[in-house]
Amino acid sequence: MLNTVAVLSDIHGVLPALEAALAEPDVAAADRIVLLGDIATGPQPAEVLDLLATLDGDRLLRVRGNADRELVEHRRGEPGPPPDPITPWAARQLTDAHLDLLAGLPLTVTLEIAGLGPTLFCHGTPRDDEEVVLVDSRLPRWTEVFAPVPDEVRTVVCGHTHMPYARLAHGRLVVNPGSVGMPYGRAGAHWALLGPGAALRVTRFDVDAAVARISAESDYPDAAAWADYYVRSRASDADALDAFGPRDGR
Repeated sequence: MLNTVAVLSDIHGVLPALEAALAEPDVAAADRIVLLGDIATGPQPAEVLDLLATLDGDRLLRVRGNADRELVEHRRGEPGPPPDPITPWAARQLTDAHLDLLAGLPLTVTLEIAGLGPTLFCHGTPRDDEEVVLVDSRLPRWTEVFAPVPDEVRTVVCGHTHMPYARLAHGRLVVNPGSVGMPYGRAGAHWALLGPGAALRVTRFDVDAAVARISAESDYPDAAAWADYYVRSRASDADALDAFGPRDGR
């Protein structure tokens, strides 16, 4: 039984945001840190994976995100849809050890947490790493995505949409911590602290300095523009909901 679990999702290769989140006292003190996928695809992919490798391996758990899978597929020449523009570049920055780590990530992890019981962690949904569910998804939609979840699991934690929320769906608590590195709606490194309840957190950091640092340190050709758009959170929550809505089966 774990007393507290810190959940970080969608880091997307943004080292300053990850550093800010890891510096939070409640993250440092948590019994476990769970990463909900989409860890490295961004302007500092190897740097993010190398920093995470310095953490206590017994405390750090990862699940697979669609972007993690796509990095491996692209680097290994496996068939797939056209990648996001940054994916081919990010894949070239990774070592074979990085790729092996990403290739071995599980789709889900379940932990027993005080006050929450068995808690399932995934990236998109428990059955698909890029399936979309939103704060206002219809209850029949939740019935579909919860189909593979055992009845005893009463809390599900998912990422992927980069927008934090907590809601009930058919009696289960659903938590999305938002995104550490590519937040939609407001800037900052978003994460969640679980046990005995669920608290949505945001860590403020110097966004101007982070954008300047990424622009100076990343070799990605469009690093400055990428950081200006994503780290500053220029996409609103309304923009994101409009974009994701059709993928929610509406």
